[in-house]
Amino acid sequence: MTKALGDRTRRRAVALSIAIAIALPRAALAEDSQFDKMRAKIAAFVADKMEKLGGSRIVYKVDTDGLRESVVTDLRDDVYKTVREGKIAFSGLAVHDGAVELKIADAKGREQLARKLASAAEGLPSHALTVTDGGDGMVRLAPTDAASAARLHELVEEAIAMVEQRLKEADVKLASVQPEGTDRIRIFLPGVMEPERVTAVFARRVKVGFRLIDLSMPPEQAQSGTPPAGTEVLLGFKDKSAYLVAKDSALDGDDISYAGPGFASGTKDPIASFRFNGRGTRRFAHITEENIGKPFAIVLDDKVISAPVIREPITGGSGQISGNFTLEEANSVAMLLRAGSLPGHLGLVVQQVVQPAAKP
Repeated sequence: MTKALGDRTRRRAVALSIAIAIALPRAALAEDSQFDKMRAKIAAFVADKMEKLGGSRIVYKVDTDGLRESVVTDLRDDVYKTVREGKIAFSGLAVHDGAVELKIADAKGREQLARKLASAAEGLPSHALTVTDGGDGMVRLAPTDAASAARLHELVEEAIAMVEQRLKEADVKLASVQPEGTDRIRIFLPGVMEPERVTAVFARRVKVGFRLIDLSMPPEQAQSGTPPAGTEVLLGFKDKSAYLVAKDSALDGDDISYAGPGFASGTKDPIASFRFNGRGTRRFAHITEENIGKPFAIVLDDKVISAPVIREPITGGSGQISGNFTLEEANSVAMLLRAGSLPGHLGLVVQQVVQPAAKP
């Protein structure tokens, strides 16, 4: 009887729902509220201009199926990393029907996995999971509905930031970029009567690459002569210095799951920080482990943004880019890094010209 109760208790412990309730600080809530008010004012102003001038209305839809697939794939990679590092015996790790499944025969191993995943999810609403014991050691892990909604919201906000940045770079000064429903983005462009000219800006994919630097000859010599096979000379984003880099990228924009501006912890200088998905984390760890002491280039649209030297294996899946940036430049670099993967998540739904309202 006691043993049966103990088994049921352990099963309930493993079948826990790791739904982390996040209580945002009041300051953060107030900041979001102010941001929403500012966004609403811009939307109202632009809507008024649209009525008077006419313009373009463009609507994009976020690829929710692709998002779910990438979230579950990253979860599978996180689970694999957790069981390997925790030395938890497992078998049959696979993605099935929108969830990750694996078999862990030892009850303590199942509890250990649940604890580690709960700890990793703490403070991150988009990482909340439901962990279910399917019996006979089978464990099923899936994002909660709240986590899926939070991740979709994050992606929509990231896409809005990318769209705003690209419009700015295209010298489009008056625009309103707003969420529409849960998975769409609406763009109003007063006075712009050729929406295809703007959608072409977003259709162009930003080329993001992490490339090794070739030290076999000075880049100036390669620039004036013949560079080694498989290499090319690129110029720096700010200093215009020449770099001899491999043509093939070791990683690209599809491997980046997040990018944003920030400040260096010591100097407080503006930086662009980024984080890889599971696949990118593994590849970056392997590349840095194999090339300690060598420089590599972070390249955006054939410009070298940064060229750090690999001092040690980087296994955490995240990094920072510094380069004597202004905060605006750090934000631009971060948005370009993110833009390397975002176009694949956006589908054009509406592209139309809105005529100005008839004068009475």
